[in-house]
Amino acid sequence: MENYDLIMQEEIKNIGANGGERPSLLLHSCCAVCSSYVIACLRPHFELTVLYYNPNIEPMVEYEKRKNEQLRLLKEYPQVKIMDIDYENESFRKIAEGLENEPEGGARCSKCIELRLSRTAELARDSNFEYFCSTLSVSPHKNAVLINSLGKKLQDEKKVKWLCSDFKKRDGFLKSNIESKRLGLYRQDYCGCIFSKQKSGEGGKA
Repeated sequence: MENYDLIMQEEIKNIGANGGERPSLLLHSCCAVCSSYVIACLRPHFELTVLYYNPNIEPMVEYEKRKNEQLRLLKEYPQVKIMDIDYENESFRKIAEGLENEPEGGARCSKCIELRLSRTAELARDSNFEYFCSTLSVSPHKNAVLINSLGKKLQDEKKVKWLCSDFKKRDGFLKSNIESKRLGLYRQDYCGCIFSKQKSGEGGKA
């Protein structure tokens, strides 16, 4: 299996060796907690813009709560921008049709990740970002192989460079927990969609 963290480190090393300005990167963030470590990890090497695009999150009050926590976190990083777009819950509902009873981590989750990464890649391309990436791999509940396979596929389709990563490596998940506790960030107990909320007592966490 590929070591995506090592691939990322090599990419960052090559960027540094070329000198000049830091390249621009559109970072899809699933939540403030996960992005707390990832932003700190990437900020020295890229001009970061965070994209909070999570149409899977329900109900709306939960979506707004998590989004506000993301905005609160970014006050710690005034040099990091945010790209704000519409909720688009209907996009998630459409791809989840027929997959409502899938287990957590199954086909519905794969479609959800693809939806969010695809939208990120499109926005990165249309806004002339040099890279796109996601915080999703920092969670031990998320499959880094799937995330990076989708990212590389979208790199070819959308013509914008995917930054390979596995942010849970080098204690990334632990560091995100430490930082989120320091800042008092809200930590959700389910991934986001109503189906994961129903499964939250069975391990369906972010």
